[in-house]
This record gives sequence, structure tokens and C-alpha cells, in this order.
Amino acid sequence: MLTALAKRIFGSRNERLLRKLRAIVEHINTLEPAMQRLSDAEFVHKTEEYRRWARDGVNRERLLSEAFALVREASKRALGMRHFDVQLIGGMVLDSGGIAEMKTGEGKTLVATLAAYFNALQGHGVHIVTVNDYLAQRDADWMGKAYQFLGMETGVILSGMSMEQRQSAYRADIIYGTNNEFGFDYLRDNMVYEQAMQVQGQLDFAIVDEVDSILIDEARTPLIISGSVDERTDLYVRMEVIARALSVQKSEQGRGDYSIDEKTRQAHLTEEGHERVEKMLRKAGLLEGVQGLYDPANLHLLHHINAALRARSLYRKDVDYIVREGKVIIVDEFTGRTMEGRRWSGGLHQAVEARERVPIQEENQTLATITYQNFFRLYQRLSGMTGTADTEAHEFQQIYGLEVAVIPTHKVMIREDQSDRVYLSTEEKFEAIVADIKDCRDRQQPVLVGTASIEVSESLSQRLEKTNIPHQVLNAKFHDQEAQIIAQAGRPGAVTIATNMAGRGTDIVLGGHDGEARDDWQERHQQVVVAGGLRIVGTERHESRRIDNQLRGRSGRQGDPGSSCFYISLEDNLIRIFASEWAQGLLQRFGMQRGEVIESRMVTRAIERAQRKVEAHNFDIRKNLLQYDDAANEQRRVIYGQRNELLTGEDVSGQIQDMYHEVIQATVVAHLPQDSMPQTWDIPALQESLANEFSLHVDLGAWLEESDGLLTVQQIVERAHGFFQSAMTERMAHFPAQMLRGLERRLMLEVLDRYWKEHLAAMDYLRQGIHLRQFAAKNPVQEYKREAFSLFLQMLEKIRHDVVSILSKLPVDMVAATDDAGAGRAGQQARMRYHHPDPASSLQEGSQGSALPGPEEQPGQPFIRPQRKIGRNEPCPCGSRKKFKHCHGQLR
Repeated sequence: MLTALAKRIFGSRNERLLRKLRAIVEHINTLEPAMQRLSDAEFVHKTEEYRRWARDGVNRERLLSEAFALVREASKRALGMRHFDVQLIGGMVLDSGGIAEMKTGEGKTLVATLAAYFNALQGHGVHIVTVNDYLAQRDADWMGKAYQFLGMETGVILSGMSMEQRQSAYRADIIYGTNNEFGFDYLRDNMVYEQAMQVQGQLDFAIVDEVDSILIDEARTPLIISGSVDERTDLYVRMEVIARALSVQKSEQGRGDYSIDEKTRQAHLTEEGHERVEKMLRKAGLLEGVQGLYDPANLHLLHHINAALRARSLYRKDVDYIVREGKVIIVDEFTGRTMEGRRWSGGLHQAVEARERVPIQEENQTLATITYQNFFRLYQRLSGMTGTADTEAHEFQQIYGLEVAVIPTHKVMIREDQSDRVYLSTEEKFEAIVADIKDCRDRQQPVLVGTASIEVSESLSQRLEKTNIPHQVLNAKFHDQEAQIIAQAGRPGAVTIATNMAGRGTDIVLGGHDGEARDDWQERHQQVVVAGGLRIVGTERHESRRIDNQLRGRSGRQGDPGSSCFYISLEDNLIRIFASEWAQGLLQRFGMQRGEVIESRMVTRAIERAQRKVEAHNFDIRKNLLQYDDAANEQRRVIYGQRNELLTGEDVSGQIQDMYHEVIQATVVAHLPQDSMPQTWDIPALQESLANEFSLHVDLGAWLEESDGLLTVQQIVERAHGFFQSAMTERMAHFPAQMLRGLERRLMLEVLDRYWKEHLAAMDYLRQGIHLRQFAAKNPVQEYKREAFSLFLQMLEKIRHDVVSILSKLPVDMVAATDDAGAGRAGQQARMRYHHPDPASSLQEGSQGSALPGPEEQPGQPFIRPQRKIGRNEPCPCGSRKKFKHCHGQLR
């Protein structure tokens, strides 16, 4: 009661914020006459003046007011568009590091120019993040005219760009690009071996367009860069044959070989199915003797059969994926867009390929990975804009520290949102939808029909064809044309079927917009207004209210008339999986008969309650993912920070010297535990270890005799370290100083990268089974963090050990043998794959070697090898008794 009273007196937090920002808007408006008197040439000079103000620390509010006023005038002259007052408010929300919720058609693209220009004055590149390449290029070309008028450069990052093109784009003041490209560039920059190969630079300020789609819808799935590893692809085909012969369990007590869980998208073998699969595997020669499917040596077979069952029973063609040109292409469940180049991991994608009988691509190992949540939290300052953020305000605040501000519309919203219409069956529902579309078509009212899958959009399209209703189908199969199709969805009588929010980012103007005369457009526009504006028809409710609101938001822009209605059947997935109990109660209460429709606010509220449950479940998944990734993120920061120091630092000899002492101490202590009795020391094993691992030949027995057995462990450490230091100083003196510094730096990078890849695989294995700890009344997240930290310490110890060991065995005559090192680096880059996989899947596994480039060859000089090339499987010439590829061949 007190809260409600306080809101009535003082207004909500959002209202108080708007009052404060409106006062600044009034000041900006007073500057407009002065900006109008500027000549076109003076805008560039003003930008330089404001840059000086930013460097000199001039009052920020004064600079913001001047900058916003200048951008508004520049936009009028370069683009023919003047920012509304509410757009100025949106720009200030972005600058303050918040999320501006602005309805569709309110000009969010133009709003971004205000905050982007103002923050670019600070001297750091501003990143404007969009959902696809088309919008990135469109917005860069469109808004770039205003930036150029102001004397600023605009860059755009697109898929397929070369390193040089990316470096050039990132040098601009304002850079447009997709979330994928910004994220992958960050990962790639932390995989290069020369600082000159990095492209991205500092992550200072980002404006995320469609922020809910990027930071929430896609937050459950990490970005992964992977490389191919050897894997038997025939196993996927053989497992698909077995999966095809198995039957699904229809009920909990019913017969069947496996059960499925649609909520978590998992499949589990029953006892009956387990026995049957083992028999089939033995018959196929994949299980031998008395071995079982759950024996440790056969767990990979269980992994394969589970992937085959999930592919067969839970992933549907034209819903979760499409098949195009012999490839399985994922369809994004939230946007309906195809996700070219992305693959489900954990063997699921290969299992789907086996099911569809298309070529099976190799499984991959993870080279680098990060979640969108942790990537965007790397920016010093983050902001975003969208038409639908308020329903997820709690998550934005808790995960990203972003406050949502609801910006009022420029004109009053008059769209009519009708109650949901509920039918018993899917067939009745679609009959009603077709009748609604036909009625709108007869009255020349344009209709936008939103579907949740390609399958539904094509099924509805077939129904419309039978009734001779002309229409356009916009789904993931026509991604390249989506902006052009959606732009004409407002023409009189137009019928457009869109998968989820395909075409998002392109306004639907009543009457359509094309190159025809203004009078023709005005006539069409008025015709549509009289017919009731754009009609939105939803074929089912989405799991998230936000997605439904996005669909509704396509109508009613800038005060236009419009209406929206969702058609629902009790056979829809949302109702069937998450709300079956109240649905059955609804039938009983209303005495509903086949062919009847229920339309009431109570039904709508009940559906929204079901959606809230799903949203809460999805939030828990994202939050849980973040808790696990936070552990990896801290380790990632350490490793990437170390890499950057190695890339930028000329001399790492100090770190190498520290490693000498740490490694020798660890080796001695491993054989001579602290506080142990000398009689228990394994002196011969320690001598052998020092000799084999570090080429350090010392007589520890003689040391003990000389001291009458009074040497302590620490004294042995110091003495061994002194001998090793002297030996290494003598060895390293044979190398030119500059070459030695480069060799040490490159060696540390190579060893660090090799163990980091192995560590990522180990972390994934740990993640897969850690949930079982909860059965022992332990917190899986805390257990994961504890063991992940232990694995990280082990990795650091291995890195130190290998760096010191390799340096200690480096032959002096190898100075001239670094000729062709680095071969294959470009090939490895070309073989990299970029993933944003299924959230239920795990990261890929395996390991991959690396290369150590040597000095550049002189141009025009023929290469002559100074000695016979050593075979990869020959004994290493250093005398370690290892194969060359496992010893000094690791450097190549």
C-alpha cells in the first residue's frame, strides 16, 4: 500500500527518469537555432572542437547537449530526418548505459546516432551491434551519411571479411556489425601469434540493437571456434540404423525402448531398450564378449546412440533445421532464421546428418569459446534498444546491470489487441485463421501472419493456395529476401506469412513503400487506414510473451491504426506441454464442444501464466549457464591477459627465470616431500627425472655424503636450481639475443595454447557429469568451480614444466633449423569452424597440435635446408628417447 501511495505521489522510477531527461531535452531544443545557422563545412570543425572538449574534461552534460543538438541538425541535412524529443530521450538512456524500450517504428536506428557520436568523441571506437549482416550493412550505409557529414568515419564488420578489411573497419569511429562477428573477432584476436594480426582493439562502448534477442534469446548458447579432429563418421550411420529400429515409450508404465522429454529435449533408454541395444551392438560387432553399454570403454557408444535417438525423435525437419544443398542447416527457434555455419555439438549435428542421409561432416575440437553474456560484459560500458525489454527487466538488471527505461511513443498507440481465440483442435484453428485472412483480403486490409516454424508457415501457405488467396511466405528459406518482402507487407490486401520475427528491423509502412510517386502511396496509405490498418494474426502463442509482443508491435507504428489476435488450439505445444492441467479444467468449465471458440481475458491471462513459467524456466537455464561459465571466464581472463602480455612484450626472460625455480622446486618436492625423513627420499628417481626432463645431470648422492645427510629439501632445491641456471645460461648464450627472445615468447604462446585447448575439453567433461553431485547433497556449481580451479592450477604447472623442459633440450644446431616453422598456420585458420550450438549440447572434444613460426625468409633467395630434415616418427636427436613429433617436433 505504501509503495502504491508513493508511486501516486512521486511517480514510478521510469516516470521520474523521464522528467529528468525531458529537462535536458528542453535545453537541447534551445540550441537548435544556433545549430541551424552553421554552414555545412562548420560541422566537421564543431566535431573537432567537441573532441577537444572531451579530452579537456568539459562538463559532460554541457557536451552532451551540444553534441545531441549538432547530430539532430546534421541528420536533417544529410538524411532528411529530424530527431523527435522522445528520440533524444532514447539517446540519453543509451548514453547512460541503459536499455531504451521503444515501440516498433519509433526510429531506434536514428536514436543510436546520438549516443554513438557522443561516445566516439572520447576517441574509442563505438560498436553498434545488429542481428544480421543485412542490417549491419544497411544501417552503416544509411546512418553513415550523417556521420560523414559530422566528420566521422563509419566501418562495418561482415562475415567473410579478411583480416586487413577488419582492421580497417575497426579503425573507424563508429563500427556496425553482428553479435557473432564481434564475438568471434574477440576469440580470434586471442588466438593469433603476432600483435599485428589482432583486429578488434579495445571494447569500450557498445549499443546492442534488438538487445533482447541477442542478450537473452541467444544467451543460452556459447560462441565456439573449433578445428576438425579425426572421428569415425560411419558410427553415426550405424547408430541411426539402430535408432530407427527402436520404439518410443508412449506412457510412463508402457512398453518401449526409450523415453523422451520434450521440455529438456533429451532421450533415455529404458531397461528393455538397453538390453535390445546391447544385442544389436554385439551383432554389429561394436560390443565384444561380456562388455556392457555402460562399461567405461563403451561410453562413447552410449553417447552416439543417445544422439541418434534425439535426432530421430526430438529434432524435426523444417522446424528445427532445413536441408539445403546436401547440408543440415539449423533454424533459430526464436527468429526463424537459418544459422549458416553453425552446428549442434556433442555429435547431435552428425546424427541429424545421418538421419537425413547427407554427407556427415567431421566432429570438432574446441579451440576457443565464450558466452554472449560474458563477452558483452567485457565492454567498459554497454547499452541496448528494442521494442520489447520490460518483461525481462529483472534479468537485464541481474545479469548485465542494465536498467530498462520505457520511452513513450511519439504518437499515441491506437492498435486494438484482441483476446486470444481458443479452439479444441489445430484443424479448427487454421480454418478460423484462413477465414480471418479472407475477410481482411476482401476488405483490402493487409495481414501479417506470424508462425513459430517453417512447417506451419508452409502448411498455412498450402491452405491459402487452395482458397486462391495470393500471399508471400517469409521464412528461413528466403532469408536474403526477408527485408524486401516485409517492406511491402503493408500494401492494400497484402497477405504475408512470416516465421516468428523474420524481417525484424524493417518497418512495415501502411501502403507499402517503393519508388512510386508520393500521390500513389498516399492513396494506398489512406485505403489501408480506412480498412483498419495492419492486421496481425498469430498462429500460436510463443513460449515467451516478449516474442508475442514483438509480433504485435509490427502493427500500430507512429499512431497508425491496427489490430492483433492470436489463434490457439489445445493441441499447441505450449498448451500441451506446459499448461495441459488448466486446459482440461477450461474444457470442463465451459462445456466446450468441437467447432466452438472461447474468447475471454481469463483465457489470455491463463496462457500468460503458462508463459511466465516457461520464461522463469528459461531464465534459470541462462543463469545456471552463466554460473558455470563464470568459472571458465575468470580463467579465460587470466590466459588471454597472459597472451596479450606475450604479444606486446619484447622480453619474457624474467618470466622464464621464475619458471626455472618453480619447476625445479616442484620436481624436487614431488620426489622428496617436505617434512619427510631423508630415509624415505627416492634420490635415484629424482636424478633420473632431472636428467630426462631437464637435461640436468647432478650427483645427489654425493651432495648428501658431503653434507653428512644434513641437506634439507629446500637446500637441495636451491642447489639444483643453481646448477640448472648455470647450464641454461651457457646453453642460451649460443643463441642470438633477439632470436632467443622471440623463441621464448613464441614457445610460451605455443605451449599455453596447447594446454588451454586440452583444458577446455577437460572442463567440458567435468561439466557433463557434475550434476550427479547433487545426489550426494552437494552443490554442483560449487563443486564445478572447486574442481575447475584445481584443473586450472594443474594446467599452469604443465605449462611451466613444458616450457622449461623444451628450452633445456633445445639443440644449439637448431638455431638454423627454424626455417619452415609456422607452415600450416594459415591452413589451421582456414579449417576453423564457428559455432553457436544447441544449449543442451556440450563443447567438442579432442586436441590439436600447433606450430612455431621462425624468422622470415629473405625475398628472392632460394631456400636451402642446412641439415637433413628429421622425420616426424624418428627418434629426437636431443637424446630424450622420444619420437621427434613428441619432443622438439612440437615446436614445428
